[in-house]
Amino acid sequence: MTDSNNVETEIERLREAINHHNYLYHTLDTPEISDVEFDRLFQALKQLEADHPELITPESPTQRVGFAPLDAFTQVQHEMPMLSLDNAFGEEDMRDFDRRVRSRLGDDKEIVYVCEPKIDGVAVSLLYEGGRLVRGATRGDGTTGEDITANVRTIEAIPLTLRGKGYPERLEVRGEIYFPRSGFSRMNEEAEAAGQKVFANPRNAAAGTLRQLDSRETAKRPLTMFCYSIGLVEGGEMPDTQKAILDQLATWGLRTNPLTEMRTGVEDCIDFYHQLLEQRPSLDYEIDGVVFKVNAIADQETLGFLTRTPRWAIAHKFPAEEGVTILRDVEFQVGRTGAITPVARLEPVKVGGVTISNATLHNMDEVGRLGLVIGDTVVIQRAGDVIPKVVGVVEDQRPASFRRISLPEACPACGSEILQAEGEVIARCTGGLQCSAQRKESIRHFASRLALDIEGLGDKLVNQLVDHGLIESPADLFHLTEEQLVGLERMAPKSANNLLKALAKSRQTTLPRFIYALGIQEVGESTARNLARHFGDMAPLRSATLDELQAVPDVGPVVAEKIATFFHQENNNRVIDDLIASGVTWEVISNDAASDALAGQTWVLTGTLTSLNRNEAKTRLQALGAKVAGSVSSKTSFVVAGDAAGSKLTRAQELGVPVLSEEALLELLESHDG
Repeated sequence: MTDSNNVETEIERLREAINHHNYLYHTLDTPEISDVEFDRLFQALKQLEADHPELITPESPTQRVGFAPLDAFTQVQHEMPMLSLDNAFGEEDMRDFDRRVRSRLGDDKEIVYVCEPKIDGVAVSLLYEGGRLVRGATRGDGTTGEDITANVRTIEAIPLTLRGKGYPERLEVRGEIYFPRSGFSRMNEEAEAAGQKVFANPRNAAAGTLRQLDSRETAKRPLTMFCYSIGLVEGGEMPDTQKAILDQLATWGLRTNPLTEMRTGVEDCIDFYHQLLEQRPSLDYEIDGVVFKVNAIADQETLGFLTRTPRWAIAHKFPAEEGVTILRDVEFQVGRTGAITPVARLEPVKVGGVTISNATLHNMDEVGRLGLVIGDTVVIQRAGDVIPKVVGVVEDQRPASFRRISLPEACPACGSEILQAEGEVIARCTGGLQCSAQRKESIRHFASRLALDIEGLGDKLVNQLVDHGLIESPADLFHLTEEQLVGLERMAPKSANNLLKALAKSRQTTLPRFIYALGIQEVGESTARNLARHFGDMAPLRSATLDELQAVPDVGPVVAEKIATFFHQENNNRVIDDLIASGVTWEVISNDAASDALAGQTWVLTGTLTSLNRNEAKTRLQALGAKVAGSVSSKTSFVVAGDAAGSKLTRAQELGVPVLSEEALLELLESHDG
């Protein structure tokens, strides 16, 4: 028994030592021992665990070597969206951003910003529970990513367990995984010597490595990571400034960028930008700009968000890189809303280390503005990970055998007529849900998290259902059978039954979700909510005039026209009728419903909520007109305290702010439902 205790003690000592030296090496860049000494510690631990396999834990440093290959990646729903950033492409853009920030904050004093290099890598989310890494996921589309836990566990810079103490029970850390330039060059040299395919650039290499189904292959590649923010926080508190959050993450063993600085005022930020632009060639990682974030979290909350971007942050991009090549052809693609987009097919050319063979032309107005013809020598521009675009034509190199570019009369996907509305630059297919190109995207949107939230209905399954002719519209989803589903690739009876249960559950939805799910052009989540509050049910919305639509908050003439056009189309109304006939229902919102019952009130959520997550509670409070803040002040109306509530609860008690339990919150929300 004593020997067993001694082995456990020695294993724990070795793990702590290895984790400590990993932290010094990867996070602080201040190693205390040589690689040989580190390898000796690692081998000693490996041998002890081999002799005593019952003592191996998932968090052991030896478990970074990877596991058996996966069949496929599973989808992950982000509990808080991973938003993108607005871009600044010049100093005036930065000054405009700063003016907007100060104007919204109502403060003339200079703003303190956190400035950090914008890493050209792959955005990921790391979820820690009780200090242990339980999930890694790609950003994906911001709401849904891929589960890459097995792969991120192989990366030495990512701690399997957080150091120290005081971290929240659940903590989501966000950052950028990337290939160091040195490691990328070494890997490509080895691949070339072995006659294998080489990667075009470090970003592609990082993305490809993270999508390896065999994590043992990922473990062989020198990926690393910089953390830059947090997402979900439950069962604990975080500091009240961006810089302090980064410093706190570093103390817990997470790697943050050492070049990050605080600067006061926009001119100081612009100075930092130029300073980093000069440093760029000497760095061991690719950067494509600088990210600036308002430092005070309270100010971030005041500034809030647009649909997909925070108002308190911006990416100042470095100048675009350009190349010259030949335009070989132009093809036309069909988007989810039927938009017809011309795409340039190019003679492959390297721009900024990336081989470019396709580039966007946006629309036919852009083709006309450029004076572009097929056969032209064109200038291609690429800025960071932005889609390459044609920015100019070398007219004196135009061949005699050039061809004019013209908009096709029929949709390339379904053959329906193409129309371009007066005053609009975008041409659209009129096929609606009959168009195969739009059908898949429309069904994906219908099933998405903010729409009907049909769990298990991912992109690949939607593709299969459409390609096999099993569904042509969202309504067809509710007529699927187990027999049809089990005939699909990777769809066993259990998976089929789970999907059928998810479909049955999704039949009971809300009016805002249903409106959003229809995919009406220009109608996002917020507009859908406003339409639902105003009209209360689908019938009055479907028959609404332009004037009636424009009476809805945030609905102007353009959006009203889009909504009216949607409901005047026979195909769309037939789908809505089919959905209702298929059992999709929602609560009618009565005219006296308290959609603004909490207007003017400020609520704060703290601690862990068990019956609904923090994001759901926030959404439902906002639907009643409340503002949900992240800190308690004398202006706070109510604080909801869940399990393990911390300093926010204490602050509320000091200020005499009313405190509600989770049960009281649920009663309040239920009293206003419908």
